[in-house]
Amino acid sequence: MLKQVIYGILFSLFLLTGINSLHAEETRKETPTKAKELNDAERRKFDYFFFEGLNLKTAGKFDAAFDAFNYCLAIDSTASPVLYELSSFYVQMNRPEKAVDMLQRAVDNSTDNFTYRMALATISRNLGMYGEAAAEYEKLVKAFPGKTELNYYLAEALTQEGEIGKAIDAYNALESSIGMNEALSMQKYKLYTQLEQSDAAFKEIEKLAAKYPMEARYQIILGDLHLEKNDTVKARSYYDKAHEIDPGNPYYIVSMANYYEATGNKDAAETQIRNALINEKLDVETKVAILSRYILKLQQTQKGTDSANTLFQTLLEQHPEDTDLKQMYGSLLIAQGKTDEARFQFQLVTEMEPENAAAWQQLLNMSLKAEDIPEVIRICTKCQELFPDAPEYYFYLGIAYYQQEKYQEALNTYYAGINIIPAENPRLKSDFYGQIGDIYYQMKQMDQTYKAYDEALKYNDNNIVVLNNYAYFLSLDKKDLKKAERMSAQCIKLEPDNATYLDTYAWIFFVQGNYTLAKIYIESALEKDTTKSAELVDHYGDILFMTGDKDGAIAQWKKAREMGKESETLDRKIIEGKYIEEEEAK
Repeated sequence: MLKQVIYGILFSLFLLTGINSLHAEETRKETPTKAKELNDAERRKFDYFFFEGLNLKTAGKFDAAFDAFNYCLAIDSTASPVLYELSSFYVQMNRPEKAVDMLQRAVDNSTDNFTYRMALATISRNLGMYGEAAAEYEKLVKAFPGKTELNYYLAEALTQEGEIGKAIDAYNALESSIGMNEALSMQKYKLYTQLEQSDAAFKEIEKLAAKYPMEARYQIILGDLHLEKNDTVKARSYYDKAHEIDPGNPYYIVSMANYYEATGNKDAAETQIRNALINEKLDVETKVAILSRYILKLQQTQKGTDSANTLFQTLLEQHPEDTDLKQMYGSLLIAQGKTDEARFQFQLVTEMEPENAAAWQQLLNMSLKAEDIPEVIRICTKCQELFPDAPEYYFYLGIAYYQQEKYQEALNTYYAGINIIPAENPRLKSDFYGQIGDIYYQMKQMDQTYKAYDEALKYNDNNIVVLNNYAYFLSLDKKDLKKAERMSAQCIKLEPDNATYLDTYAWIFFVQGNYTLAKIYIESALEKDTTKSAELVDHYGDILFMTGDKDGAIAQWKKAREMGKESETLDRKIIEGKYIEEEEAK
């Protein structure tokens, strides 16, 4: 309690006497200054608030900690520990330029401090200030030669700055400290390739292969690199060396398959992979990895992946209980457009592993795409039992009932789903209420529709679908038109090129009698419409009629009918040559 009283007294004194200097600290950048000599009273006050700031930060009281550190800075603007602490607050406040300023001053006032300089280099790099970051890493490398990993950070910053030659030098320095390894050699290979120094690039991998002559992996890498350059002769020579060293190396098998693909020998490529798949020495994980790489290669070369299907079937015969293999095969079949075969694989997985959420999700996605509503209902109902805390199954089940016009079942589903949506996911709750509003609209319960939309906007005031529907329905009801206009304008601000939202905006102006603005926005909607909407064309005719262009209106109404719109009101507008509201036609 005494500590809190002292803190309160001192902080009140600070507010009375130090606020001007603190404000100046916030609004100007100071040049590095000589460390201030504090008297005993100032030192005690500084130390108290500094350690109090650390304690408050640890306790999660960040606002109070920020104030305490700023008070320390008012006492001693050269205090590097305080500048360093404050920099982290400015990062969290999304003021990176201020964080850099604080760290630069901390470094200037404590040039030999590793932590401050490292933090300055890191934030500079994260902000895309690669030259500044590289300069700091270079100083760190010189000041702390024992920290060999600094050369890696230096090389990365130099690469991003475009100083490729210097980056290679940094990797060489790191290599001289930790020894040759594949990761470093591959990095240097890429940089030499970037410099179009192909001989130096290959020498990096060749040095690696020479150092480890009995490691088949490096011979295979060399072969792969030559194959990428379309030098199939050299590629084959390295693959042969790898085979002499380790005939059973699975990477060799894949590389040889790629080699045969590159040389146009598709049958040999498939034989290579098939030999690997029936190799009893290889476990199923390795076989799947081989097949994955083979499929990836086929995709990269834009060749059909159908040849992989028989290989999958070979593996499935060997490992009929492996669900990961079935899922992988199912995903490939989806990519090939073979949805029935894919559905069979995922159905098998769900039967073997009922709690495999990924397989259920794939089945649901395929059913939604195929608009197989009974199957969507089956999957969602089952998944509600298996995954009672997963709101997505309530969402799609509600959509399925909505499609079947079972509106009450849909409402019951959405209300039940809202109860399990976690508080940290307000956007999903907004989507649920949006769906509820749409259902009430179909049930012609407009008060409930608007109430649901209001709830949706409480959880996400930028729910653009709700904003548009709400605005449009208000315009149809001819009520709260200014509110409708505001919501529709918000939609246009969020998606200015969306034809549907532009149409809504135009129609709201039409209902308000502002036909000039209505015409501007409906023409913009038609210009940006990619769906060839007959509804937009019909609206255009209505607006043209109100602007005095009767012939243009009739032409647009006829066009809307030709585009497939069927409406008694539309037919009457064409026959009678005048605008007629929907209600008048009933």
